[in-house]
Amino acid sequence: MNMRDLTESQPVAAGETRPIDGERLLSIAAVERETGLSKDTLRVWERRYGFPTPARDSFGERAYPLGQVERLRLVKRLLDAGWRPGRLLKMSPQEVEALADRGQANPAHANGSPASSPEPLEPFLGLVRAHDAAGLHRELGRMLSRLGAYRFVTDLVAPLNVAVGEAWVRGRLEVFEEHAYTEEVQVVMRQAIGQIPVPQSAARPAVLLSTFPGEPHGLGLLMVEAMFRLEGCACVSLGVQTPLLDIVRASQAHHADIVALGFSGILGAQQVLEGLGDLRARLPEAVELWAGGSASVLSRRPVPGVRVVQDLRSVAGEVRRWRDAGESDRIA
Repeated sequence: MNMRDLTESQPVAAGETRPIDGERLLSIAAVERETGLSKDTLRVWERRYGFPTPARDSFGERAYPLGQVERLRLVKRLLDAGWRPGRLLKMSPQEVEALADRGQANPAHANGSPASSPEPLEPFLGLVRAHDAAGLHRELGRMLSRLGAYRFVTDLVAPLNVAVGEAWVRGRLEVFEEHAYTEEVQVVMRQAIGQIPVPQSAARPAVLLSTFPGEPHGLGLLMVEAMFRLEGCACVSLGVQTPLLDIVRASQAHHADIVALGFSGILGAQQVLEGLGDLRARLPEAVELWAGGSASVLSRRPVPGVRVVQDLRSVAGEVRRWRDAGESDRIA
């Protein structure tokens, strides 16, 4: 029995196909589970960009070498950080690896957050790496009490999100560690929002917050809700991934003055642009539509009638602008 016969006689793990020339291969379903990239996405990239280039198993099904799977993992990380597939998939594996290693989490920092912070971030990153969820929760809560809600969001959480994102892109944090961090911060952010005095029911502007379908990231939504509430706005959050028609209906039901949407960069540019254009056309002209987050398309290709507010610190000024405009209308 030769080595190839011996290799092919070994049991095949779930999701693996029989090795070809001694190289382990994964089925398309296994690659979807391993990378978070859908089967449809993998097939489209294969046709459009010539990568990945799977082999075929004895049944004619796609079978992916582990080297390509690892490259796909890096590409997925960079995609989630705001890079476009057309650019990434034209790069060599070495270029993709170098880009991820440099930690370039986005061509533009999320929410206009500074790369540096007046608060030391490494202790928090250390707690994430140590899987000390209780310790992270305790330290975040302590900083909330010390800084107050505004500085907690702008001086700690915003730059810490950038630092965690860069560590994740570089491979210095695992996906599950980034998810655990996000969950803890969301819990403390809700505590922060709960500590802000509830405005009167007639407070203006009335703000409706959500994200589009396919946009699952809700931490930024909580951060901007805190900023609105600090300005005395009446806020209703629908959470993430709300269908457009439901956003329109909710804005009518809650008499919203502003519909504010968050974009992390996970959606394609065309999805963002078409969705915003469609929603703008469905909303009454008097209802302002705001968009913020790390999606670079927001600043590159503005949509008529959509106000881009990417810096959390800009929320207060924008609310004042809205109120001043309303006061001018009343005087007129």
